[in-house]
Amino acid sequence: MKNYLILIVVMFLLAFNANAQGPEAKPKRKYKVVLDAGHGGKDHGTRGSVLREKDVVLKVTLKVGEYLETLTDNIEVIYIRKTDEYSHPAERAKLANEKEADLYVSIHANAMPPGNSHIFGTETYVMGTKNEGRNFEVAKRENSVILLEENYEEIYQGFDPNSPEVNIMFEIMQEAYQENSIFLAQTVEEQFDKRAGRKSRGVKQSSLWVLWNTAMPSVLIELGYLTNPDEEKDLGSKKVQDYLASAIFRSVRDYFKYVESTEN
Repeated sequence: MKNYLILIVVMFLLAFNANAQGPEAKPKRKYKVVLDAGHGGKDHGTRGSVLREKDVVLKVTLKVGEYLETLTDNIEVIYIRKTDEYSHPAERAKLANEKEADLYVSIHANAMPPGNSHIFGTETYVMGTKNEGRNFEVAKRENSVILLEENYEEIYQGFDPNSPEVNIMFEIMQEAYQENSIFLAQTVEEQFDKRAGRKSRGVKQSSLWVLWNTAMPSVLIELGYLTNPDEEKDLGSKKVQDYLASAIFRSVRDYFKYVESTEN
């Protein structure tokens, strides 16, 4: 009888201790974000009087990655490039899809034709078919890298952002990710405006190949206009690059907090 009582006491203490510790903590989910520094290698992108797009965006992208890797514990960073190397858009999208990334962020710098050097400010693009006016010019410029491929017609399967058939495919493929893409894009532009002190030109839609072919929420960020002398000078400043990178970092961090809240 004495041994039986001791056994009951031991079992009670074990149960009490387990309850005191609470339920077993659920492992924190790890998210994957692909950071794509636009252009690179033989593809210089746009340029100002001094700066080349491929150089500016690489510096900012690496800084974003550094912030994410050191200041978060639930975000894995996947880089499209960390050096001045060329990777065509099909491979960029393929890598993101193969890695089953949760988010794709492509970082670029903007340009205007001669006579428009007064234009400046940031823009963030999501996939869409509203190719009117300036949005169409951005789509043509960013998609033009496709023509650098010798067998581009085969690689890109006749991609033509003007085609009604392609526009229909855009809408079908991106509808599932549009809401989250817009949420991130709006967050990026708010951060640029309120925290980084940049002029925001807002969130826009355009038929951008690299966004079309990524099976996840995705945005393309234009950091500013290299064809504006003052903004080109800013974009060459390490301080401004850090501000821009910090704004993108906070946006990605807050985006995944939002996603986490909707999943719980």
